Amino acid sequence: MSPKQLSDPSEKRRPLSSFPVVQPCITVSSSVLVSSLVARAQNICNFDTRSFVLQRRNLREMVRQIAILLIFFQEIHERGSVLALPVRLCFSDIHVIFQKINFLMQDCSLESARVWVLLKSEFIVTQFHVLMRSLATVLELLPLCFVDISDEVKELVELVTKQAQRGKVELDENDEREMKRLRFILDQLERGVEPDGETVKLVLDYVGVRSWSACNKEIKFLEDELDFNDKEGGLLNSLIGLLCYSRVVVFETMEIQAIAREEQGETKCNTETLTCVVPEDFLCPISLEIMTDPVTVSTGQTYNRASIQKWLKSGNMVCPKTREKLTSTELFPNAALKKLIKQFCSENGIGFNQNQTNHTVVKFTEAGSPGAAHAMQFSAWFLSRKLVFGTEEQKNKAAYEVRLLARSNVFNRACLVEMGTVAPLLDLLTTDDRVTQENAISALVKLSKHSSGRQVIAESRGLVPILNVLKRGLSLEARHVAAAIIFYLSSEKEYRKLIGENPEAIPALVEMVREGTSKNNAVVAIFGLLLRLQNHAKVLAAGAVPALVNVLSSSDKPDLVMDSLAVLVALVESVEGAYAVFRAEALPLVVRILQSATSRAGKEYCVSILLALCVNVGGVQVTGVLAKDPSLMPSLYSLLTDGTPHATKKARSLINLLLDF
Repeated sequence: MSPKQLSDPSEKRRPLSSFPVVQPCITVSSSVLVSSLVARAQNICNFDTRSFVLQRRNLREMVRQIAILLIFFQEIHERGSVLALPVRLCFSDIHVIFQKINFLMQDCSLESARVWVLLKSEFIVTQFHVLMRSLATVLELLPLCFVDISDEVKELVELVTKQAQRGKVELDENDEREMKRLRFILDQLERGVEPDGETVKLVLDYVGVRSWSACNKEIKFLEDELDFNDKEGGLLNSLIGLLCYSRVVVFETMEIQAIAREEQGETKCNTETLTCVVPEDFLCPISLEIMTDPVTVSTGQTYNRASIQKWLKSGNMVCPKTREKLTSTELFPNAALKKLIKQFCSENGIGFNQNQTNHTVVKFTEAGSPGAAHAMQFSAWFLSRKLVFGTEEQKNKAAYEVRLLARSNVFNRACLVEMGTVAPLLDLLTTDDRVTQENAISALVKLSKHSSGRQVIAESRGLVPILNVLKRGLSLEARHVAAAIIFYLSSEKEYRKLIGENPEAIPALVEMVREGTSKNNAVVAIFGLLLRLQNHAKVLAAGAVPALVNVLSSSDKPDLVMDSLAVLVALVESVEGAYAVFRAEALPLVVRILQSATSRAGKEYCVSILLALCVNVGGVQVTGVLAKDPSLMPSLYSLLTDGTPHATKKARSLINLLLDF
């Protein structure tokens, strides 16, 4: 085992103030153990204590003592002596302490966690105290008589032992003052009192958070910390709320570079999330529902915890998907997949409630804490005023802040809508400034995910400016996002009617599918509008079928192909739609996709289209062609055993039609 191997856990993401240490194996060689101790001590000494904003005195004292011990371990390493067992045991304990010290110093040095470290100052001081006393205890037990070192170095170790025993670990008075000030501000928020901007600025300035981008980094860190720290969720949410308020109110100007970095993330998010179907990897192979607690079994397959536990309790010892024998019943949490599912659900206004017995997916309708709720209300009110009365620059900044805040959860969206941000955002769509238009339309797409947001957009006659952006937006991104708003509006029955009756809406969406370089959201928006039967004829008249068939034949994007198939499934159920699909020469394309599709949803869409064509068009041109295709039957028969219940039913009906022809 190398020193590198001994330090692997420190490289993984972990909650702040948690120390996932590795106890060196008792059989590890003396040279490896000492080398690792030298490396650990050097890592600690390499921290520049002058750059620390908080806990400076405690950090300096810790580094000073470790620097002396580094001399001790370096001399042992140079002499290459074999360590006696009692010495190895003590060194093993010191190795664990060094790991914890390194973790603690990493926490205190994180530039994006300064506000959280300030709030946790007392706890961190306690950790310093515990580590200092633990080190003193081990050094006191260390049998130096068994260690081959010089008398000078031995005296240094004895000195460190005494200093560690007597040393005082205290909270710096300035840190304590600002920590209490921060707690007072959070207490005010909990009671619904808006904090004083200057007081907030004093705290942030003390920890070095002096710009919009620095504040935003703190928010991102805390949001990430929420994924690891359930116990302090309320406190974390309150602090996130305060920092969001600070970003909105205290830092009224943004750096251009910070905006550019954020927009890159937003653009990626907007172009990838809209789809007619939930990604198949997010569905449990047993229940076929979204996994809220994905776990991996010994075969490498992932299932929802509740489903696989029920499977195992029934006495099954094989993998449900591969049928391989399970070598163990241990379930390993799939944190990476869970994070992806949470991100997908968050973009669509849904989240997890793992406390429910059936592990169903539910909507987040409340803030994480009373303080977070009040902070959001104060921020939303401030932004609504800036959107109406601010300068052009302030309006752009306010639109961008709404864009960021509205992506978090349903409560934020509801609060922003309630405070009156929708109408002024719609007014901003007519601007000649590309960035302002993108910020306004991107903010509106987040708000349109909430029912009250859709209502205000409709009541404010917002469809007209949104359609103008869809057709003549100042950027492709703005047009793409406008199509997404049409999709969210189409989730309401009355708005599907409103959009369908607008003579420009459906043709504009079809034109984007036909000519646009970014077609996803337009295809999904058409799918939403087809939930109203009266819109089918208008979609057909606008030439949607040839455009969609062209996507099937030319696109290399699986999600876009899948969404196009979903729209064709909806259209082909009518005789007019079926003939339109037939005339567009889609039959061989659909057969080819069925034979090559790897997803259950893709196969189900294809067999649904083929069955509808046989029923609504039929004859030699469709049923006869399919009946003569020897490569089709194996794909259909595979669906009888491996397809969803709906796909199995469709496949059986199609097989019977072909056999009877």
